[in-house]
Amino acid sequence: MIAQVSGRLAAKQADRVVVQTAGGVGYEIAVPLGVMERLPPVGESVSLATELVVREDGWALYGFRDESERRFFQRLIGVTGIGPKLAIALMSALGVERGARALQERNIALLSSVSGIGKKTAERLALELADKLGEFEASAGAAAAPADGTADAARKALERLGYGTAEADRALRDVLAADGGGSTETLVRRALQLLTHG
Repeated sequence: MIAQVSGRLAAKQADRVVVQTAGGVGYEIAVPLGVMERLPPVGESVSLATELVVREDGWALYGFRDESERRFFQRLIGVTGIGPKLAIALMSALGVERGARALQERNIALLSSVSGIGKKTAERLALELADKLGEFEASAGAAAAPADGTADAARKALERLGYGTAEADRALRDVLAADGGGSTETLVRRALQLLTHG
């Protein structure tokens, strides 16, 4: 089990990063949008809580800001029919605090607005997890202030402009991967350039 990877951020792509350890090993790690938003520039030191998912078709490593995010991911993939990609999509679209609240309140409309999650899947998630997410309420207050900040606000702005969640998420990931952090307005402007010319 690989529970944490620390080292130099060697590369950023739309939905994954490469972290090179002191021993020279480079780990490719898929990350949610909220994690991508807070990564330092390429070349800087980084440390991610990780979850190794082993499947018949290969191994994949998923990275998170902290242990709380990792546990939330574990809860999501523990639900029958929810794979790592759907879990990452939910975490990218809603973040931990909002995602946990949507599940606890059985907010099917919000859950099914996430790309890849239909009404039945949202209902199954809410049914199985609604009573098992109390720990994320407490940690949410501390982590949430800047947690889903500018990228989340930028995604919502793009959605209001008529772009789908998945489309907006992909454009923002591309902007962030190109070290294009900044204000919400900057992210929206750069994402729009990709969406309209891309």
